[in-house]
Amino acid sequence: MKEQLTIVKVGGKIVEDPTALADFIQQFKQVPIPKVLVHGGGRSATQMANKLGLKTVMVDGRRVTDEAMLQVVTMVYGGMVNKNIVAQLQGQGISAIGLTGADANLIRSHKREVKDVDYGFVGDVDQINSLFLSQLLYSKLVPIIAPLTHDGKGSLLNTNADTIAAACATGMAELFDVKLIYCFEKKGVLSNPSDDDSVIPIINPTLFEEHVANGVIEGGMIPKLENAFESLKKGVQEVVITSAEHLGASGGTSISLD
Repeated sequence: MKEQLTIVKVGGKIVEDPTALADFIQQFKQVPIPKVLVHGGGRSATQMANKLGLKTVMVDGRRVTDEAMLQVVTMVYGGMVNKNIVAQLQGQGISAIGLTGADANLIRSHKREVKDVDYGFVGDVDQINSLFLSQLLYSKLVPIIAPLTHDGKGSLLNTNADTIAAACATGMAELFDVKLIYCFEKKGVLSNPSDDDSVIPIINPTLFEEHVANGVIEGGMIPKLENAFESLKKGVQEVVITSAEHLGASGGTSISLD
């Protein structure tokens, strides 16, 4: 039997709020090793860009990353946000190591093809260095991965954190029984956005299509669920969407192919 690996993706709204992050750290501490954390940080990048006088351009919830914005997200994601999380985990006795996709060729990607929108220096993942990641895990280190990848030609690329988490999960599925947890500020996928207790317990492809058609599932939740389904198809054992406070407990929304 393979050892279980838990990969947690935590949203920017949590990591950017000191109180929410402190609470999340306590929950993440309880997750058994081996484990990996992938984090966001978009609001912090927007705030830094504003301070520097740079305009933030978003299309369908995705950041357009020109050369100046790439410098900002590298500074914020790979530096400020990542190292703050690492330091807080070290303070809890967790031997964490902060990484971007460029470190040890961890995550290789290619610049997104221009179709209707030119997103600039945005990457779509091609491969994960599963050998390197497994070596860190076998050494009892906890990788903390920022949403930055590289193209193998010297350029960093801004990359969606949900996608990175899914790619890491599928990349490690041959070596571990992988559980992927998307962790954000809600208890799960909600049938009524104004009711935090209206959690949809299970979502399969049929229900997903129905909920998208009737507007229950929209925006950023659509690609998140698409990533979840793709992960299950590629060997990930379990995918859950839940809140930080329920990270180590039952509940949330389970994603199923059946």
